[in-house]
Amino acid sequence: MVGGGSPGPATLAIAGTAMQRGRAAGLAVAGGIVTGSACWGIAAALGMSALMLTHVWAFTILRYVGALFLIYLGYKALRAAWKSGDSAVATGLTDASLRRLWAKGALIHLTNPKAILGWGAVFAVAVPANAPPAQIWQTFAMLLTASCIVFFGYGVLFSSARMIRAYTRARRWFEATFGILFGAAGLTLLFTRGHAQ
Repeated sequence: MVGGGSPGPATLAIAGTAMQRGRAAGLAVAGGIVTGSACWGIAAALGMSALMLTHVWAFTILRYVGALFLIYLGYKALRAAWKSGDSAVATGLTDASLRRLWAKGALIHLTNPKAILGWGAVFAVAVPANAPPAQIWQTFAMLLTASCIVFFGYGVLFSSARMIRAYTRARRWFEATFGILFGAAGLTLLFTRGHAQ
């Protein structure tokens, strides 16, 4: 829970979306992030994350894709910061826009090498090598429940009336901050040697 709740691309995406577009949008991004988290959790439970980490090329490709996606999100946020216009929270979200927001959250987590390392590390520490399948899947269920609490909790917290009012008053500052943080995360990922090497 501490790892999932610590500041990073996932929490930034949920916070920014929830403040800018409201609770349904923030929860849609959180749902995508939880889905991505579940995918890496299943991969770790099946031993696939360890297999991926032994193949440096696969990990490196994922790292570059994730870095470029974060840089793209940073660019979009910075561009939004300099745009003038109404800063009110968007309303009238369609099913298609909620699906796009879900996909954004899923892509953030599916292209995040930290998610692979995090799930793999927890399984390596918490689950003995000879653990029965029931213990492996119980661990997965507990960790996924913790992810749901953290990420959906952020969606609710940052879509509160107080947070939305703060965003409305200082939209450009928020967007610029999100842009810088997304960009910095992407550049760090791009230029830091992978842990799998």
